Amino acid sequence: MRLSVAALGIMFSLGHTPHAWAQNGALESIAKDFDQHRKKALQEKLFLHVDRPAYICGETMWFKLYNVDGTLHKPLDMSKVAYVEVLDASQKPVLQAKIALKEGVGSGSFILPATLVSGNYSVRAYTNWMKNFSPDLYFEQAVTIVNTLQKLPVQEVPKGAALTAQFFPEGGNMVAGVANKVGFQVVDQATGEGVAFKGEVHDREGNKVAEFEPHKFGIGHFIFTPAKGGEYTAIIKLADNRSLVKKLPSAYEQGYALQLEDTGAAQLQITVNQAGVQGEQLYLLGHTRQMIAIADVAVVSQGRAVFLVDKKLLADGIIHFTVFNANKQPVCERLYFKRPTQTLQLNVAADKAGYNSREKVTLDLLAEAGVGKAASANLSLAVFKLDSLQKNTGSSIESYIWLTSDLKGTIESPSYYFSAEGAADREAMDNLMLTHGWSRFKWEDVLGKEPASYKFLPEYDGHQIRGRVTSSATSKPTEGVVTYLASPSKLIRLYNSTSNADGFISFDMKDFFGDRDIVLQSNYTKDSTYHFEVFSPFSDKYGQKSQLPFNLSEELEHELTLRHVQAQVQQAYFSSYSNRIKPANVDSLAFYGKPDEQYFLDDYKRFKVMEEVMREYVPGVQVRKQGGKFRFMVFNRPYRSIFNNNPMVLLDGVPVFDIDKIMAFDPLKVKKLDVISSRFFNGPLIYEGLVSYTTYKGDLAGFELNPKALFQAYEGLQLEKEFYAPSYETTEQRQSRLADFRNLLHWEPNLSLEAGKGNKLNFYTSDQAGTYLVVVQGVSGDGLVGSKVHSFTVKQPRVLE
Repeated sequence: MRLSVAALGIMFSLGHTPHAWAQNGALESIAKDFDQHRKKALQEKLFLHVDRPAYICGETMWFKLYNVDGTLHKPLDMSKVAYVEVLDASQKPVLQAKIALKEGVGSGSFILPATLVSGNYSVRAYTNWMKNFSPDLYFEQAVTIVNTLQKLPVQEVPKGAALTAQFFPEGGNMVAGVANKVGFQVVDQATGEGVAFKGEVHDREGNKVAEFEPHKFGIGHFIFTPAKGGEYTAIIKLADNRSLVKKLPSAYEQGYALQLEDTGAAQLQITVNQAGVQGEQLYLLGHTRQMIAIADVAVVSQGRAVFLVDKKLLADGIIHFTVFNANKQPVCERLYFKRPTQTLQLNVAADKAGYNSREKVTLDLLAEAGVGKAASANLSLAVFKLDSLQKNTGSSIESYIWLTSDLKGTIESPSYYFSAEGAADREAMDNLMLTHGWSRFKWEDVLGKEPASYKFLPEYDGHQIRGRVTSSATSKPTEGVVTYLASPSKLIRLYNSTSNADGFISFDMKDFFGDRDIVLQSNYTKDSTYHFEVFSPFSDKYGQKSQLPFNLSEELEHELTLRHVQAQVQQAYFSSYSNRIKPANVDSLAFYGKPDEQYFLDDYKRFKVMEEVMREYVPGVQVRKQGGKFRFMVFNRPYRSIFNNNPMVLLDGVPVFDIDKIMAFDPLKVKKLDVISSRFFNGPLIYEGLVSYTTYKGDLAGFELNPKALFQAYEGLQLEKEFYAPSYETTEQRQSRLADFRNLLHWEPNLSLEAGKGNKLNFYTSDQAGTYLVVVQGVSGDGLVGSKVHSFTVKQPRVLE
């Protein structure tokens, strides 16, 4: 018996009895819980295009970020900030940056300092929202960094066994008495790569019951029927005489064994062999990136239940099949990959196959959504020299979005599965699905539970600074404290937040770029018993992916020497060009808008006492003394009255709650004074007018803050740097005696292609001969992803006469 959820809906609408509906209520309940979880747990996928796979200290690592919806893969304009880190072998961050995202893309860079030791590092990226989920879902890519100014570290020797073997029964468990397909993966720990070998499965008595060998990358599968109470051991032998003995997972006497068969172009057959209760009703749910594609019911008959799945109902990519028993408990899982029917095809053509040094290269680029179908796309492009350090192009966006981002563990050469050879190798892809589990969620977090509440919110409007207020006396969180956060600057911004029951506060920062100082405080004239803390926005959780041992061959000595010279020459001759910053596109208007009154004090006679300035030049603010302390009373112009309470007083955007302190400040340090002569609403707070002083440099000019305030340095969003490359348009430029040893010829993070229109890109070769790779990656507005690699050669550099 088989019945789809769609059919259930039709039956119910046609008036079938509640009893008939109730028979399949479990399936409806599973689908409902799953859909509720999906709506609450929106998934982001973040991909990082890194310009090169290997670096020398002193070089710049450039990168482009793509943020897409985890379901449809369309550019996602939700998070406005991404966090990018470089981690060392112990997963300690050595470089960190906050990168602004706009319409799902952003770009940045790291200058690799000479303090880094040579080794394998990983670059990871995530958003604040992604911190609610497993760190295994963060983007992560390995890179190599070599410090040629230091002696290379002692080559690492892999600890423990040289080989690791893992076995994965199809569906999750081996069941005695029925045929079981078992996937396997054998990896050399020294290289992190799969190995070729011959393997046998022996029973407890030493009898051979199965043979196996890998199909690709040390991965494969075999089928055998375990006996009840049997124990089985795999014996693995390599051609170099290394061997490994590994026990197989135990076989259950009762349970469920799943087998998926791709029967052809139209259908999949999923068979569940059961050793247990006959006549049990089983439920199959299949989803692609949390979109339900298939929901079915089958009854166990003669020890098995069969589900037939129409491939047309399945979306492209990884389909996650789960079988539930009558109690809605997941008992089997299996992944299947449906190759995308439509991809972003990028055409890259150079005007020549080979070039001389310092010659112009012209590239023509075009994007298509299939053969002959024009598409628009947002792209990034890197052109670098192929050498022994840089043997590969790193991650491709299609292999990451379609595969790596949804699977557990490390995938060797993921780009293979999207090459022409890999596309025809269906067995390799299916073996990958057998041996790498689903990573996006666990069913126990979905079924029968209220949707989870999440600690970290998306940063919809910019960087969010989070912190906590505690009692100075008890160190316990304090609720209901109004706090103010500001960064001394000519650009006046003021943020406020009231602490919740856990003492947490948060501030949505606007246009917060560059290295800054921040001041966090409460109104200390009313209370001064609080302690303030600002949290780091970077994740303190790390995934389970391990880095490979760092081993450099002696054959690389020449390449390392050359790269060292290249880095030193670039630093000597072009360092003044490498640190150019693009101006941030920020709103220069103060948060309170255009003031009602504005005074540039240099336009008036300068006084040395602030009281004289206020009384002589600022008629909108009355200065009074009460109980020996100064007060400001601002005219409420809309109502032609005077406010009774002090206004909000700011110095370079920082609140000053003690009017006596601002009156004691040297007015000769003040450039400008703004007044808001009406009630001003700042979030939930209401100010009875506002008086804002701005110093010449926007740095408080020596004003002493209250010691109860928290003052600390804080790194805002990274200011984007300009990529510099010399031009050789003229004969004089081409004949320049300045050496040009660039191995990264061009980096372009913001390439936009309109549908049906190509784009031309120009750059110049350097003095370095060799083969160069052009790597282009990107995404279309419709969610198609693609990459392209093109190569050209540069002849030996010219000889100056």
